[in-house]
Amino acid sequence: MTGTEAALRRYRALACSVGVGLIVLVFVGMPLRYGAGVRAVVAVVGPVHGVLYIVYLATALDLARRTRLSVLRLLAMIGAGLLPFLAFVVERRVTAWVRGRTLTPSR
Repeated sequence: MTGTEAALRRYRALACSVGVGLIVLVFVGMPLRYGAGVRAVVAVVGPVHGVLYIVYLATALDLARRTRLSVLRLLAMIGAGLLPFLAFVVERRVTAWVRGRTLTPSR
């Protein structure tokens, strides 16, 4: 496995984790907090999402450096962790672009 493939694998795993965490936070935690007064979900998922997002940013920067992604693609990757469901869309597009560029077989 090359360094680019490993970086892409790390990016994909963290994009999925950040995306799921954000969806849970926005669509479960926030309604429970403001609708039912239950703060436990936000108290747990919020900090976990924050830490994962920082690690996600590091992996996105690593992948961008290795594959020489454009600034626009990098900004899309950064923003993907801030809007629900966007992480999955951007992850698929970045993965397709990187695999097409490096000509590695799809798994």
